[in-house]
Amino acid sequence: MEDNKYKFWEIEPKWQEYWNRRGLFKMEEDSSKEKFYCLVMFPYPSGTLHVGHARNYILGDVVVRYKLMKGYNVLTPMGWDAFGLPAENAARKEGCHPADLTYRNIAAMKNQLLHWGTGYDWDREVAACDPEYYKWTQWIFLKLYERGLAYKKKAAVNWCPSCTTVLANEQVIDGLCERCDTPVKQKDLEQWFFKITDYAQRLLDDLELLKGWPERVKVMQRNWIGKSEGARIDFRLVGAGLKPAPTLTCFTTRPDTLFGVTFMVLAPEHPIVGTLVKDNPRRDDILSFVEKARNENLIQRSAAGAPKEGVFTGLHVINPVTNEEVPLWIANYALMEYGTGAVMAVPAHDQRDFEFARAYNLPVRVVIQPEGETLRPETMREAYAGDGIQVNSGPFSALPSREAIPKIIEHLKEKKLGVPSTHYRLRDWLISRQRYWGAPIPIIYCNACGIVPVPEKALPVLLPPVKKLRHSSQSPLAEVEEFVHTRCPRCQGEARREVDTMDTFVDSGWYYLRYLSPRDSHRPFDSELVNRWLPVDQYIGGVEHAILHLLYCRFITKVLCDMGYVKFQEPIKNLFTQGMIIKDGAKMSKSRGNVVSPEDIIKKYGADTLRLYILFIGPPEKDAEWSDRAVVGSSRFLNRLWQKVTEEAERLRNLPRIKIETPQLSEGTRQLYRATHLTIKKVSEDIETSWHFNTAIASVMELFNQVEKFKPTVSVSEASLTEDISSLQVLRHSLESITLLLAPFVPHICEELWQSLGNKPSLFEQPRPTYDPEAIKVGEIELVVQVNGRVRGHLVVPVDLQEEEIKARALEDENVKKFLDGKKVVNIILVPRKLVNIVVR
Repeated sequence: MEDNKYKFWEIEPKWQEYWNRRGLFKMEEDSSKEKFYCLVMFPYPSGTLHVGHARNYILGDVVVRYKLMKGYNVLTPMGWDAFGLPAENAARKEGCHPADLTYRNIAAMKNQLLHWGTGYDWDREVAACDPEYYKWTQWIFLKLYERGLAYKKKAAVNWCPSCTTVLANEQVIDGLCERCDTPVKQKDLEQWFFKITDYAQRLLDDLELLKGWPERVKVMQRNWIGKSEGARIDFRLVGAGLKPAPTLTCFTTRPDTLFGVTFMVLAPEHPIVGTLVKDNPRRDDILSFVEKARNENLIQRSAAGAPKEGVFTGLHVINPVTNEEVPLWIANYALMEYGTGAVMAVPAHDQRDFEFARAYNLPVRVVIQPEGETLRPETMREAYAGDGIQVNSGPFSALPSREAIPKIIEHLKEKKLGVPSTHYRLRDWLISRQRYWGAPIPIIYCNACGIVPVPEKALPVLLPPVKKLRHSSQSPLAEVEEFVHTRCPRCQGEARREVDTMDTFVDSGWYYLRYLSPRDSHRPFDSELVNRWLPVDQYIGGVEHAILHLLYCRFITKVLCDMGYVKFQEPIKNLFTQGMIIKDGAKMSKSRGNVVSPEDIIKKYGADTLRLYILFIGPPEKDAEWSDRAVVGSSRFLNRLWQKVTEEAERLRNLPRIKIETPQLSEGTRQLYRATHLTIKKVSEDIETSWHFNTAIASVMELFNQVEKFKPTVSVSEASLTEDISSLQVLRHSLESITLLLAPFVPHICEELWQSLGNKPSLFEQPRPTYDPEAIKVGEIELVVQVNGRVRGHLVVPVDLQEEEIKARALEDENVKKFLDGKKVVNIILVPRKLVNIVVR
């Protein structure tokens, strides 16, 4: 019937405007309600969002609406991670300024979020590219610099010659830039770093505080931090003609293998390489190999199974426990990112060393024998990396290898040849980027004063206007003379500005604090408000942010805590990482041509259909396959719901509000009432304990199926008048409960249905329905229990107890058991709802 069709194109904009006008999602700073800070990931304004993105924001909106109905004072802000190389590259391509492109994309994405019905406190909106935001990003840099946590040094970095900027290891895929597929090179540059390594142990230890984080995310962070216990051991270099002879220090977790060192390898990036090639007859070969190795991707170089390649330096080092000279090589599998960039090679007990030794015919020496076996170097096909008994290990021979480790470390310490050491895989955070569209690093270089931080009162250091962005081997800011040339704030002499901008992870490392006071021009955040509202109660974002973004947030929070600006060590209490939505077996992307537009679905079916399908597609933490045809099923359900409620609304809305008395209900009415309360219980548990919104929705759908089949008793006789009213009361109760339960998932249609049932909006200002424990109790019946036809007891059981369970209980009844003693049960006859007869002989 056309008049009774759900007109989403009229209803959805109506309620979106209503929520905005009413300020439904505005946080009340002075409210006495319990607070709840729900944070969705800081999105990058790429232009348009597909349904894979929508999952994240719709999940967050469900949580927010649920908490509003639970009576919380909810903070749900939104902002934009608006700096970054993609915008700069796109602006170059379009011939426009990155700001124009960025703000255009922000407007488009904001419009999408509004059309999806996702609610935010838009008064708190921030953008990382706004000077009033990045002023305080620069302030954070200065605070780290004051504490010695920001420093500059020359470092080997991944360099994309096309994007003309530094790339993190994670941005290099198969040796190519993930953005433009250009082969990545290694390049030495003066770079700014944050000393996150000073916080490595705290970042590791405090993972134990994060009870509300997925274990897999904590494992990822533990592995990234990568704590290792071992020793730093000194190997004296010989043959280089240098006096005093340099010492190469390596870190190892296996000092028990020290007697098996037969060569040493250096990373191609090791700073001593330049010294070693001076006057070295192998100079050309060495430099050629170093250049080749440094142009390879670091992750590929160290991967298991990757070819192990190297070049002999012609020099040797002294093994400190055997005093023998072993050759010094430069190898592609040695990395500066791990340890010291110098590796003591033990081919018998390390697979990478073994492969390298076999490739270059280097000796293999066994120093640990597995119990009950004898390893022979000439017949070994792979390294033995397990525990065993020390052999060929001087005074430590015959010791179990685990016992030998501390003894060998102590020996090295006594002889001043090494020390116990803890090593972390975590490297300091490289924040320099050679690009325009980022927060300028607030540093000035003066010939007289050296490195001078920009005074806080001079912040922000503004990005200068540029007419055209060109590709260059240096930062675009270096070409803006009026930006570069400045005065030293200390001596007023001529000086120049730092021309690198900051990694966007710095921008997103503190945004959750700025949301509390986004317009404050005197400080980055209001500490009193921040300490009241943080840690974040619930963060929702993809697992791709599990390591770097969340690790950097944790680091910055700890620094600010140490400085007294915040009173908490961890920024996020509970973390949820949603799975991806895939199509045609692959992650959605424009390049694959498998992107599904939310706007197309909304235009055809409405936003609530989009929301319902995304939430119903599967457990939100799992990846899910998109099906265009299955979307129709969600639309059909919403139309069925609409038609049922609107058909019943006229006779239900004016019913008196009286308490439902279950003893007076007929059997069918009582079953619907019980099913309603069971559903309320199930939905609450699914949301609170597991976030399985899909099963919560399925439960409501099952209840609605029962409602559709329910036929209220209608009679004009006075004798059944009470039953008529009670029956209709239960029907209204069920429909209102369904509407309230579905409201966080499909808010537009539920607001309209709630009103049609005679209630005042907004239903998000109504309490969530709670279940009545009495209502869900199952009725009980009393059964007679016979043994060979004679009554021997009585059994009270739930009316819907299964037959096998009834028989088992009858056999266990104390009064009955004495009549079974010593006898064999040959049959049990059950007469439903009457008796159990146990036949014995």
